[in-house]
Amino acid sequence: MIVSPSAWDLPDPATAPEGEDLIAVGADLAPGTLLAAYAKGLFPMYVDPPQPEVGAPDPPSLLGWWSPDPRGVLPLDGLRVARSLRASCRRFEVTIDVAFEQTMRACAEPGRDSGWITEDFVAAYVRLHELGYAHSVETWRGGELVGGLYGVEVGGLFAGESMFHRARDASKVALVALVGALGGPAAHEQGRLLDVQWRTPHLASLGVIEMSRRAYLARLPRALALPSAIGRTQPGN
Repeated sequence: MIVSPSAWDLPDPATAPEGEDLIAVGADLAPGTLLAAYAKGLFPMYVDPPQPEVGAPDPPSLLGWWSPDPRGVLPLDGLRVARSLRASCRRFEVTIDVAFEQTMRACAEPGRDSGWITEDFVAAYVRLHELGYAHSVETWRGGELVGGLYGVEVGGLFAGESMFHRARDASKVALVALVGALGGPAAHEQGRLLDVQWRTPHLASLGVIEMSRRAYLARLPRALALPSAIGRTQPGN
């Protein structure tokens, strides 16, 4: 399905100062804008507005476009699966794209550090899912959704957005399944990228590394040129 091109000229993150993660603010969450952003190494997330003066109205949230330096990346040949996680993989049922919106809303539940997943984000990414570019991996137990993740796939780039769990290891099992769906260790040699935005201690324990923005942007064109591993829609079709 053809996606209308973005009406915005998004900046090139390669021109941003080293170590500066926020590249620009503004634009919109239209499908063409989102796909153009990911292809440039950008992703959207709201910027915390400055605190207003006492008695002044709250300022509106600003849509920010981010390209972290360094970037968190999970090499597809570097996933660490402990023995306990292997056992957990046998305790859950895993599906792909069965409950995209449900998974995304679970990632946005109150109490989690995911206040940027607002209703406009849900609507925008559900639309990307309908177009074949956004995907979810779900983990189930007893017919109940207990974990999962979602992200955007453009060619050989999978940009992970968020994950959640309601049972131990449920989100980790979804990540193991995602790596398998993308082709596993062999896909690393092909040049596929699994982007996780920032490296946290939790993600580091699973094999996520840090990569300079310069190195990430250098690898991105090769990934984008590959066919999608999950999506129904290929870039440009």
